Amino acid sequence: METGQTVTPLPLWNIVVIAAIAAGIQFGWALQLSLLTPYVQTLGVPHVWAAFIWLCGPISGLVVQPIVGYSSDRCTSRIGRRRPFIAAGACFVAVAVFMIGFAKDIGHRSGDSLQNPTKPRAVAIFVTGFWILDVANNMLQGPCRAFLADLSSNDHKRMRIANAWFSFFMAVGNVLGYAAGSFSGLHKLLPFTQTTACDVYCANLKTCFIIDIVFLLSITITAITTVKETPITRKEAGDEEDNEGRSSGRAFFAELVMAFKTLKKPMWILLLVTCLNWMAWFPFLLYDTDWMGAEVYGGKVKGSASQQKLYDEGVRAGALGLMINSIVLAFVSLGLEPVSRL
Repeated sequence: METGQTVTPLPLWNIVVIAAIAAGIQFGWALQLSLLTPYVQTLGVPHVWAAFIWLCGPISGLVVQPIVGYSSDRCTSRIGRRRPFIAAGACFVAVAVFMIGFAKDIGHRSGDSLQNPTKPRAVAIFVTGFWILDVANNMLQGPCRAFLADLSSNDHKRMRIANAWFSFFMAVGNVLGYAAGSFSGLHKLLPFTQTTACDVYCANLKTCFIIDIVFLLSITITAITTVKETPITRKEAGDEEDNEGRSSGRAFFAELVMAFKTLKKPMWILLLVTCLNWMAWFPFLLYDTDWMGAEVYGGKVKGSASQQKLYDEGVRAGALGLMINSIVLAFVSLGLEPVSRL
């Protein structure tokens, strides 16, 4: 995303408020990581196929963020070039989370049998919602980071502070999400979530996602209504393209290829390290709670009542471990910037 638009430096609280959106994004992401791999198996999806559902994350990140970034840089909306995408992304997240949380109920009403271990309609709704969620998360996160860069007014120190706050609120969202995932009695706050098609585990997940919807929308509405953005004109959007030697008719992906061709060797090394880091980290995130439930606690998703209980306890213990990891991340996020100046 381009962040070259010159704006007058605003008070630090503007940066903090926009960065706080990361807490709402990461709240739902933490719920995904801790609960959805075990949950999808209750719908009848074999364990080996669960990873294929998660492919939407890398694919949407590869495709959606660059497209949204390109469009956001040239958006001439009267409310600004970042806020429309932030608002739309938050709304899509809310819709997707609702579909995931209520997949069993909607599937049952559509004809899924309670006796059949595989629930095809619920699976279809879940997978659709899951893919929409990852696309919406990428649609929301990119413009948030670009908005922070705009608010930093090309001040490198201010940008480091903005990134530190964004990372801090990501950690806060993780803590809240993993804490919610580790608590087995959360459904008691919303008793209506437990239905004929949705057992206690499902009701807990549904309650977590309802809280996530309210939390994210509250933060997003507060952020985009309190922090104003100066819109750009069509002429300014055209000037940005001209200054970079671009023509408005040039294909976006051709520009993306050109950008890669101009990268220096240190940047390629940095990208390679990031790639290898995520290759190692992502499998752990996908299966850690499932591994705790099945291997450490010796439970089964579809075993006897006692085996199901052990599996559930293991999943929540795994979520608790991830919460502790996120607490450490929160402290490191705020401490890294001042330490880097030493």
